[in-house]
Amino acid sequence: MRDFSNDHRSVMTLDAGGTNFVFSAMQGNKQAVQAFSLPSNGDDLERSLAALVEGFTRVRKGLASAPAAISFAFPAPADYVNGIIVSPRNLPAYRDVALRAFLEDRFGLPVFINNDGDLFAYGEATGGFLPWVNAQLEKAGSPKRFRNLLGVTLGTGFGGGIVRDGELFTGDNSVAGEVWLLRHKLERDLNAEEGASIRAVRRVYAERAGIAPDEAPEPKLIFGIAEGNAPGDAAAAREAFRRMGEVAGDAIANAVTLIDGLVVIGGGIAGAHRQFMPAILAELNGEYPAPNGERFRRLIPRAFNLEDPEQLEIFLRGETRQLRVPGSGRPIRFDGMQRIGIGVSRLGTSEATAIGAYAFALNQLDRQAAVG
Repeated sequence: MRDFSNDHRSVMTLDAGGTNFVFSAMQGNKQAVQAFSLPSNGDDLERSLAALVEGFTRVRKGLASAPAAISFAFPAPADYVNGIIVSPRNLPAYRDVALRAFLEDRFGLPVFINNDGDLFAYGEATGGFLPWVNAQLEKAGSPKRFRNLLGVTLGTGFGGGIVRDGELFTGDNSVAGEVWLLRHKLERDLNAEEGASIRAVRRVYAERAGIAPDEAPEPKLIFGIAEGNAPGDAAAAREAFRRMGEVAGDAIANAVTLIDGLVVIGGGIAGAHRQFMPAILAELNGEYPAPNGERFRRLIPRAFNLEDPEQLEIFLRGETRQLRVPGSGRPIRFDGMQRIGIGVSRLGTSEATAIGAYAFALNQLDRQAAVG
């Protein structure tokens, strides 16, 4: 996995929201200019594009040297490979807009646009959770290393991204990793996001506490209630997070069956992991019944909660032993424990997304230079 933490190149970045565009730049995995915001004017394309030009112009003036690229996340749906924004709900003026070409024409720089869930996963893979896990394994003397990662965000929505062997996997239509569209385990006519998001936690809390949905507090307060640190219905709060964990865990289990890698969780609800992580682990380590009454594991590898010190210790220790090569007797080390780990972001969602945008741009530039 490439490490760009000491790279001297800078990349201009953007956090594109429905209300504001937040501009900045990254250099060596760190913010290179003070972030600032401009109104996005998402219902007026001419004014919105003017805001983009103004913002990136100001960022470029604030850099000590010329930037190497522009790289950022922009709301879907979009053809990210070709840089065309199709019709994002919160920015309605962007209907079939060739945004990458527009910015390349204005600034004469390579431009890279991706989904925020993808860039979150890429940031955690290049500078966050994945290298942290591998560093812990190395420190523990384990031969085991990980190369693949599923990143999910639990917040306003339920987002996802996939990194395979150091490369961001986006699919043929820029829609890989869309975990929010997996089926809701407990309400089969709904998608998983309706059970794994802020609104889901609030809705279940309201149902169990016997209050109107609009009276339900935000998840941060519901977490405090569940932990016994705030007044409210503690049983309802704990059930709201447990149910969310069950739905999210089922979706994650389905996804990780195909990916076979680490799982990192970000987003606004990630801080409440003590309340929902046990339910996620129960799904990952669950079993299926066979018709003859036997049971078998849902996942082949065993899943560990790496936020739990005891589980982390077992995960790092593994089952390492010496084997002898037939014929020569040459010794080799072998870790026979098939396992994956799940934990929360080591960077924070916003920083991981920015680092992901930075690393993606530099990786693409280096690849293009090697080819041409």
